[in-house]
Amino acid sequence: MQKTIKEEISLRGRGIHTGEDVDVRMRPLGADMGVIFQRVDLPEKPMIRADIQAALAAKKQSRRTAIASHAIDIQTIEHLMAVFSCLGVDNVLVEIGGPEVPGMDGSALKFVEALKKAGLEEQGVPRRTFKVTSPLFVDGPASSLMILPSSDFRISYTLSYGHPRLGDQYMDITLNADVFEKEIAPARTFCLQEEAEELMRNGMGKGADYDNTLVVSKDGIIRNTLRFKDEFIRHKILDLIGDLALLGMPMKGHVIAVKSGHSMNLKLAQKMKDQLDKQYVAAIRSAECAPREAQVDIATIMKILPHRYPFLLVDRVISMEDGRRAVGIKNVTINDNFFEGHFPGRPVMPGVLIVEAMAQVGGVLMLSPAENRGKLAFFMAANNVKFRKPVIPGDQLRIEVEVGKLRSKTGQVMTRAYVDGDMVAEADLMFALVEK
Repeated sequence: MQKTIKEEISLRGRGIHTGEDVDVRMRPLGADMGVIFQRVDLPEKPMIRADIQAALAAKKQSRRTAIASHAIDIQTIEHLMAVFSCLGVDNVLVEIGGPEVPGMDGSALKFVEALKKAGLEEQGVPRRTFKVTSPLFVDGPASSLMILPSSDFRISYTLSYGHPRLGDQYMDITLNADVFEKEIAPARTFCLQEEAEELMRNGMGKGADYDNTLVVSKDGIIRNTLRFKDEFIRHKILDLIGDLALLGMPMKGHVIAVKSGHSMNLKLAQKMKDQLDKQYVAAIRSAECAPREAQVDIATIMKILPHRYPFLLVDRVISMEDGRRAVGIKNVTINDNFFEGHFPGRPVMPGVLIVEAMAQVGGVLMLSPAENRGKLAFFMAANNVKFRKPVIPGDQLRIEVEVGKLRSKTGQVMTRAYVDGDMVAEADLMFALVEK
């Protein structure tokens, strides 16, 4: 079953990279809500769901993982996410008073202790688990990362540094809550002495010190001692767990990593998300696995929305969580009427029609409840609209919509559109729900 925390948790600490002192408060959330971060230091107190799409939307940060929504980001979430993943916290709100999760002692141990003290409670709703069905690979010039089918969550990591105090290390570990707490959570972040000096010159590591960061010189650890003789590789595994946790659910698979870092970890998480989506689509097509109502076909969409060709821009809705979330598909073909006049020599889908497609998926979500059937959804506002990549014939738009607020007469949704895992557009849309 899904779990959340029994009691609120309050922590205070300093961000290792920003150097800002921040307060963190964790609150229970209802089932199927996931992990949500909220910047309570900002006027509008924006929320960001901790998932792979939010991580890919974030500006790349050196030596840490961040999530973002529009211009707001939260950095260095990987240690806390690893704790949520391995201790079995599915739903939690993390209120944070700054841009970076505090580094504490450089490990995940303080977070583990706080969660164990608060306790966990089951929520009566089954937990979904991702099971790898076929191998997934990510390769780099001197590194690689893959995940293979397995009945457990297992990591085999190889660390190789051309440094006399680090050298080559290998660790193979099958993870559960107890193993994570004892073997992985206490491992602290580290860097080479020459890296530390460069980070400081580049304005990073403002909150780092010799207590929360293992600084390695050619002569040994500076002003600190190791908790494990192979603490370095254990911390790399901690980071890997936290990055893969952005899939949003527990996983069963054998991860084989060679010198992987945050960027490569997130690429694998995206491939895992793609495989998960394919599994879900296959499942809802089978009456034995899931009810057909989980998918909305074009005939049902046309009953919900008043649009018809050429204004209907949704082919199907592949998943629907009533009142919460929907994922829709728009297949872009050269036969779409707008290509006849929109850059005929180089056809590109008009941005306003991408927004309209996102709005239509939002409309299906808002108008699907029985009390809203027969109404119309009129645009009231489109905020934070951004177009990141062109959409061309042959692309398939995957449109993800999450409800922000839904009332009897108005609705607000957060929308993102992707092609092959890359975000192409995003917008916050508001509608008035009116009688037909």
